[in-house]
Amino acid sequence: MEYTRLGSSGLKVSRLALGCMSFGVPSPVQPWTLDDEAAEPLFKQAVELGITFWDTANIYGMGASEEIVGRALRKYTRREDVVLATKLFFPMRQGPSRPGLSRNAIIEQLDASLDRLGTDHVDLYQIHRFDPETPVEETMEALHDVIKAGKVRYIGASSMWTWQFAKMQHAAEANGWTKFVSMQDQYNLLQREEEREMFGLLADQGVGSLPWGPLASGLLARPWGQGGTTRGGTLRPTDPYGRPLYVESDEAVVGAVERIAEARGVSMAQVAMAWVLKNPVVTAPLVGATKPEHFTDAVAALDIRLTDEEITSLESSYTPRLPTHF
Repeated sequence: MEYTRLGSSGLKVSRLALGCMSFGVPSPVQPWTLDDEAAEPLFKQAVELGITFWDTANIYGMGASEEIVGRALRKYTRREDVVLATKLFFPMRQGPSRPGLSRNAIIEQLDASLDRLGTDHVDLYQIHRFDPETPVEETMEALHDVIKAGKVRYIGASSMWTWQFAKMQHAAEANGWTKFVSMQDQYNLLQREEEREMFGLLADQGVGSLPWGPLASGLLARPWGQGGTTRGGTLRPTDPYGRPLYVESDEAVVGAVERIAEARGVSMAQVAMAWVLKNPVVTAPLVGATKPEHFTDAVAALDIRLTDEEITSLESSYTPRLPTHF
C-alpha cells in the first residue's frame, strides 16, 4: 500500500479508502447491504492490505454502517491505526434528528455518530452536501468549534458546485476558522465534470480529492451491456434530480477500457481505477468493496502507469454532461 498526505494537510492516509456504504442491516429495501458477519472478510482484507482510511456516513443504513464500522475497529485493528471519516447532512429518522448543516445539526449528529462508532473523535468529518438554508458562516464556525472541542481532527466536504465550496472556504479563511482539507466528489471516466472548475480550485488551495464511484457503479468494470448495476438492480437512467447517469458515447469509453485491459492482461477495473489515480489532485478513491476481488483490483491499479496513447484512447470519446447526485 502507498500512503500520502490528504491535500496539503498533515493527515497521512492510504492511497485507497474503504468505502463503507455497503455495510448495514439487509432489508427488502436494501438487500445488498452486508451485516457484521458478511463484512468480516472485507475488513480483515483491508487491514491486511494496509487500507487504513475508512469512510462512512451517518445516513448509510440509517446509522447501521457506523455501528458496524465501530465494531470492526475494535475487533480487527486499533483505533489509532485507522483514519476514520464520517459525514452528515441528510435527515436521520423522524423526530428531533435534524437535517442540514446548522449548529444544532452538527453538534447533535456528530455526538450520535461518535456514539455509534464507539470513539471519542473522528479524524475527518465531512459535510455530505451543501445546505442552502443555513448561512455558511454558521456551518463553518460550528465545524471549527467541534475541532477545538477535540471531537474532530480535520473537516471535508462532498459533492457540490465549485462556487459553493469556494464560498465556504472563504468564510472560514475570513474569520480565522478551520478550512476543508478534502472534497469527496464523483469522478471517473464517465463523469469528469470536476475537471472543469473544482479540480483547479482544489489544486490551488491544497485540498485533496476523494473520488466516489471511481468505476461508475460497475459500468467501467465490465464490457458494455454486461455491467452497470446498482446494488441489487439495474442502473437507473437518471439520478434523483433527473440528470442522466450515462449517455450514448459512454459505450465507446467502456470499449476503450476493455481493449486496454485485454492488451495488458489485467481487469477493466484496474485500468479504470489507474486512470483515476493518475490525477495529481486525487488523494484516495473510495473502494466500495463487497467482494475480495474489488480490493485486489484496486490495489493492483496502484502499479499501473498508463501511456499517453492509452490515456488519449480512454478520454477521447467523453461527452460533457451535468454532474449528478447533488
